[in-house]
Amino acid sequence: MSNVNSIGPIQGADGPQKGSKSQRIAKDKYPSFKDTLNGVMKEVNDMQSKADASIQKMAAGEITDVHQVMNSVQEANLAFNMMMEIRNKVLDAYQEIMRMRL
Repeated sequence: MSNVNSIGPIQGADGPQKGSKSQRIAKDKYPSFKDTLNGVMKEVNDMQSKADASIQKMAAGEITDVHQVMNSVQEANLAFNMMMEIRNKVLDAYQEIMRMRL
């Protein structure tokens, strides 16, 4: 006679069951997509604020180095453009997923 082991529950395509140890470890170890995007937007906003402040200081005569002001403005502009490209790629991916047939 052969030895038959009991069959356990089948995990679905959604991975481990809610509240499992591996899911909790992954949540603690890696930031969520939402947190990552919020962090990037905050950094871009900080760069924009820094560039605005340096423009105001230059207009008030506190800063005489035009290169410093131009660098901060270009850095903020580049960061903003990159954020917009990331947004465009995310929207394109979302629209592609919505077009998929199930």
